[in-house]
Amino acid sequence: MSIKFIFLNILLLSQVTLFGQELITPNKAVSLALENNYGIKLANSDVQVAKNNANILNSGYLPTVTGNAGATYNIDNTEAEFSDGSVTELNGAESSRYNASVDLNYSLFDGLGRAYNYKELKETQQLTELQARETIENTILQLFTVYYNVAELEENTNAITQTLTISKDRLIRAKYQFNYGQSTKLGILNAEVDINNDSISLMNSKQQLKNFKRDLNLVLGNTLSEDFDIDTAINFNLLFDKNELFQKAKSYNNSLLQIDKSIAINNLIVKSEKSAYLPTVDLTGSYGWNKSNNNAASFLAVSTNTGLSGGLNLRWNLFDGGNTITRVKNAKINLEVQNIQKEEFLVTLERDFNNAWDDYQNKLSIYRLQEDNIKTSQNNFDRTEEKFKLGQLNSIEFRQAQINLLNAELIRNQAKYSAKLAELQLFKLSGEILNIIF
Repeated sequence: MSIKFIFLNILLLSQVTLFGQELITPNKAVSLALENNYGIKLANSDVQVAKNNANILNSGYLPTVTGNAGATYNIDNTEAEFSDGSVTELNGAESSRYNASVDLNYSLFDGLGRAYNYKELKETQQLTELQARETIENTILQLFTVYYNVAELEENTNAITQTLTISKDRLIRAKYQFNYGQSTKLGILNAEVDINNDSISLMNSKQQLKNFKRDLNLVLGNTLSEDFDIDTAINFNLLFDKNELFQKAKSYNNSLLQIDKSIAINNLIVKSEKSAYLPTVDLTGSYGWNKSNNNAASFLAVSTNTGLSGGLNLRWNLFDGGNTITRVKNAKINLEVQNIQKEEFLVTLERDFNNAWDDYQNKLSIYRLQEDNIKTSQNNFDRTEEKFKLGQLNSIEFRQAQINLLNAELIRNQAKYSAKLAELQLFKLSGEILNIIF
């Protein structure tokens, strides 16, 4: 099964447009990445190569059949002396020989090395599939890192745009107040300065948004036009237990699965090296045709023969100078190294999982506090705006409340997407990132 169909049960392939712009949802983004991301395409190619290598055609279990044919032509000067003492000379005597055969070679028994090598190829194929899965997991995490950067900048841009709109309304109000003698020119100048600052912030935010959209398009294999929007809605997965998720990490973490697969491969390598202690038995067979056109000096003018031949060959390497012993020892050491690495990784995995869990819980709590802070900041701004319109506050106090609200919105946006990325990192460690609905 191709790696790119892992998400077949969760991907939505329909396209959604909003005001003429294509709306990219998380599911749509995952679908495009699986289909078009260059790294995933290369990983799928590696899987196909490993699959070809693990085929029966590359196993050594099949015989080899060889066709051979040849022809020779001679012109000889021959002096023949017969038993009666007579001598005959032949100058330019012609002779020719022709041959053709079909030869078969098959290894009946090779010390079980062939069986272990074939199993190793199968395990290597599965290891390559795990490596391809790791590429997909990393790509999905990279995808949503950029995706949520775009989402954050879209929301930030909307917040700055709203702030700029409020500043423009304030300038209009300041001009009216100045014209009717209710305020000085200073109110207009302050409003104009704030408009310029908000405009600069908006320009910078829009430029960052364009840059991150290009980054997102690159991850998606450059399949989108520049005119697209993304879905900024987020749902957090809260219905999971820490212990249960950690047990999944110990069973399905991709790096751990790769270590287990490497251990299995090294076990087979040890057995394969030991197979050199056993004898090998080879079967040979041939069907041949030979024809000779002899010169006049030969007793036979023409000879032709056809026939079958076959045989068994046994070879037993009784002692090869210690090379096999050395290879077996080194293979056992490599296997022990893999087991040590697994023990180390399990300790590291537990630490990383606990860190990721605490990081997620912390960022989720911060996001919830920032949501409450937004309500407080919005309430404060509404009261300040009301007092400002009644002339009970000056423009500096109003601007401060406006900036406080904007900052609260920017910090809330950052906290929201940081919490979501922390959640995805947690799912990646537990091997569940490919099983969740985005």
